Amino acid sequence: MGCQKEPSTQPSQEQSSDAMPVAPAVDEATVVNTSSGTVRGVVEGDVLAFKGIPYAQPPVGDLRWRAPQPISWQGEKSAAQYGNDCMQEPFPSDAAPLGTTPAEDCLVLNVWKQADSNDASLPVVVWIHGGGWVNGGSSPEVYDGSPFARKGVVFASINYRLGRFGFFAHPALTAAAEGPLANYGQMDQVAALKWIKDNAAAFGGDPNAITIMGESAGGFSVFNLMLIKESQGLFQQAIIMSGGGRGSNRGTRMLSEDQGDQISAEKVGLNFAEANGIEGTGPEALASLRALSAEDVTDGLSMTYLFAPPQGPITYGGGPIRDNNIITDATGARIARGEAAKVPVLIGTTSADIGFGVGDSKEELFAWFGDYADEARKAYDPEGDAPLPVLKMMVGADQFMTEPAHYAAREFTRFGQPVWLYRFSYVAESMLGEWQTGAPHATEIPYFLDTVTAKYGDDLTPKDAQAADLAINAFTNFIKTGNPNDAGSEAWPTYQGANGPLMDFTSEATAEVKDDPWQERLSIITKVENEKSADNQ
Repeated sequence: MGCQKEPSTQPSQEQSSDAMPVAPAVDEATVVNTSSGTVRGVVEGDVLAFKGIPYAQPPVGDLRWRAPQPISWQGEKSAAQYGNDCMQEPFPSDAAPLGTTPAEDCLVLNVWKQADSNDASLPVVVWIHGGGWVNGGSSPEVYDGSPFARKGVVFASINYRLGRFGFFAHPALTAAAEGPLANYGQMDQVAALKWIKDNAAAFGGDPNAITIMGESAGGFSVFNLMLIKESQGLFQQAIIMSGGGRGSNRGTRMLSEDQGDQISAEKVGLNFAEANGIEGTGPEALASLRALSAEDVTDGLSMTYLFAPPQGPITYGGGPIRDNNIITDATGARIARGEAAKVPVLIGTTSADIGFGVGDSKEELFAWFGDYADEARKAYDPEGDAPLPVLKMMVGADQFMTEPAHYAAREFTRFGQPVWLYRFSYVAESMLGEWQTGAPHATEIPYFLDTVTAKYGDDLTPKDAQAADLAINAFTNFIKTGNPNDAGSEAWPTYQGANGPLMDFTSEATAEVKDDPWQERLSIITKVENEKSADNQ
C-alpha cells in the first residue's frame, strides 16, 4: 500500500543518476490507499493530517456488543475531520475536553505525518486515551499529533468503545455465542493496532517500529495489550503513563462467577436490563437490549458516576472484565509469570497522581498496612500533623500508581527488558497556586505531547515551553530508538531496582536522574503487596 500517484524516483533527462528523489507534491500525498479504501487527508501547515478513518464497521444494531468487524469502502473517503468520539456522558472537568459529539458509530482513528517527508520507514506511535474506560476520545486538542509528526514520527490516535458499550456482559450474549465476550473496547484497540500495522507503510511509517502509548485507562490498556495474545507482534515498544502495574483498573470482575462480595459481570448486565424493563436471558432479551437507544445505554455514565455511583443495584461493571480469554488474571500476576511482550518500556507517574486512599480517620487509612501500620505512619506522617486529605492522596496515589509502576519496572527488568522510569513533577506556572502538592493526574499529557499551547493558551510561559521540550524530546528519542536518551548519551540509566533510578521532570523545568526519594514509603506498600500475593498462592 502507498500514497496514490507516488512520484517517480528514476532520473529524468535533466537529472543525474545520483540525484536525490523528489518529495511527493503535498496535494498528491494527501491521498492514501489503505487496506480498507482510499482516504484523502488535509494539509495543516507543515503536517498532513488524516482524521476520522474508520478501522471497523460501526458497532451499531446487531453489531452492538460484538467484536469489531472489518470495513471497506469504494471511492475516496474524506479524512479532513475527526469522527465521533465514542458514546459517553462528557465529564465536566475533563482535562482533555472532547472536540466532537459522542456517538455509537465511533470506531475511527487519526494519523499525522510530516508533509515534506519522503521517508517510507518512519517510526510510528499509537496514542490510547484515558478517561476511566467511560470518558475520553481522540479528538481533544491536547491529543493533536502534529508535534510528533514534525519530529519525524507518524502519530496515530484511536477511539475504542467505552462504558457499557465497551465492557458489558449478559447471559443472553453468552448464550448467543457470537464471538469473544465482554471486553469489546479492548478488542477495538487490538483491531485498531492491526489496521495501523497493515497500513503503516501507506503513511510512510515502519510497520515493524510501532510504539503503543497510553495514559491512565490508556496506560492500563497498554499493559493489557502487552498481555493479550492477539496483540503480540503488533508493536515493538511501550510507553505507560500512570497506568498502575499490579491490578487492572477496576477490571477484576469475573464474567460469570461471583467473587466474594463482588457480583459477576453477567449479574451486573442483568441488573442493567432489569432497570430498563428487560427480563429473560434468551434472544428476545438480547434483541431488546440492542434496541435500546445509545442514550439509554449510557444512562449518564461518566467519571462523575464512578466517583459517586447512584444508590441501588450496580448497573456498570467498571471496565475490563476477567473473561478468561482476553483478560485472564490480574496484571501484576501475569507480568510476574513473564507473560508480557518482551519489549522496551518507558513507564512513569506524576508527582501528585490519582489514588483512592480510604478512611474517615488516620487509623482507618493506615489500617490497610496491617502489621506495617506504625512503619507507614512514620514514613507518611512523621510529625503526626499531616492533614488527612493530603495523607489520603499520598497513600492512595502510592498504592494505585507509584508503587505499581516500580513493581512493573522491576518485573520487566527481571525478564531482561530495558525499562526507564520517570516521575513528572512540573506544574504550569499559571497553576502553581492551585496545584500545590505537585503535578496532578493527567497534567503531564500536554508536555509529553507538546500541546501546551492548546492547553494553556495565553497563560503559557517560556518555562512551561521548556518543560514540554524536555518531555517530548525524551519520548521522541524512545519512539525512534527504544532509548529516551539523546544519541551518544547515557544520562538516563535503565531501571536497576527498588530505588530506581528515575528521571524526574522537575518543578524547575529540568530533567534530573536520581534514586527515588520516596522509596522508604513505597517499600512498605511493596511488603504488604508481597504478603497478599503469597497469601493468594
